[in-house]
Amino acid sequence: MKDDVIVIGGGAAGLCAAVAVKQQAPGLSVRLLEALPRVGKKLSVTGNGRCNITNRTVTTASYHGRRPEFASYALDRFDNTVCEAFFARLGLPFVYEGEKAYPASLQAASVTDCLRFALEELGVMVCTETRVTNIQLSGGGYKVIAGKVSFFADRVIVAAGLLSGGEAYGCTGDILALLKKSGFAVVPTHPAIVQVKTATDVVRQLKGIKVNANVSLFAGERLLRREFGETLFCDYGLSGPPVLQVSGAVAETDAPKHIELDLMPRTDLSALQADLTARAALLSHRRLEEFFTGMLQKRLGQVVLKCAGLSLSDKGSSLHEAEIARIAHTLKHFRFAVTGTTGFANSQVTAGGLDTAGFDPNTMMSRQSPGLYAIGEILDIDGDCGGFNLRWAWSSALCAAADIVRSATC
Repeated sequence: MKDDVIVIGGGAAGLCAAVAVKQQAPGLSVRLLEALPRVGKKLSVTGNGRCNITNRTVTTASYHGRRPEFASYALDRFDNTVCEAFFARLGLPFVYEGEKAYPASLQAASVTDCLRFALEELGVMVCTETRVTNIQLSGGGYKVIAGKVSFFADRVIVAAGLLSGGEAYGCTGDILALLKKSGFAVVPTHPAIVQVKTATDVVRQLKGIKVNANVSLFAGERLLRREFGETLFCDYGLSGPPVLQVSGAVAETDAPKHIELDLMPRTDLSALQADLTARAALLSHRRLEEFFTGMLQKRLGQVVLKCAGLSLSDKGSSLHEAEIARIAHTLKHFRFAVTGTTGFANSQVTAGGLDTAGFDPNTMMSRQSPGLYAIGEILDIDGDCGGFNLRWAWSSALCAAADIVRSATC
């Protein structure tokens, strides 16, 4: 039996694409193949279980890859209005918290459930525990092989994702490797939106402390990326939204890298030195171990002073111009050597993937293999934190579905 469409991958993009095709063209036969025992496993836990489903303000400035402009057409044509209407039709309204959109239930699992119910109601054939091992041209269409079982279709949508989340979520990168072997150009992959590992001598002393800071990632003296927000010290390094945002740039170069935290982002260096000079005069009688009490988290203040080369047993009266300059510099440039990231298993998205030069941005269809589409994470497009990656999943899926419906019914 030959299907009209086979979707490979039951994650966010694959579920959306399968539903969208059947909604628009009920007469088309659609089959979805998923390697795990159930669909949407990773989607069901995304966003700490709340699912930041999209963002109110989406531009290509929030996306990365060799050609981030590839995403422009799909993001613009299938915008938030379209995505919100798509989910509303499934019984899932959005609520907004600032720029971020969530399902009204604030439950990621409900997003999966609504998509899963739609698959059943629309008649999409779902084959779980079906791991694809090959994709071949066959009779003007495609033969999709899963172990000893073969499926045939006129069109194939590859929505297999990549490596983020690890094998527990079916994220093995097998399909990317398969397509690379078949001649598709691939951009090397690396983890993005992931915690950063650093030299641990200082961060271990600060484990569990959160601070609002400017986070700047450097390769040598070259600034790679800077973000602001709540930063968390961990025993292995650094985490928190701004760290996750800059983490994708860690793999940009093999040059030694470091992160600098500006712990006083709202005060410039000269004003900070003046403030510290006044504080030293006011607290001249106080031991330095309590110098920052009331100004910084106590343990953090003590570590800053030690990193500036001062003894905590000295008093404020010991702080002269040179010492104050060192303290101010440390506060504005709290520096940590980067040793890597915590890897794919802990990352929210994978950077790299299928080279977008090989695909039509208006349809998501392969230029070299007509009838084969790629959507979502498997393409070399990755977004920032804040709902941008799920938005890419929805928009690219709806784009591919629209082209399939158009070409199959015209």
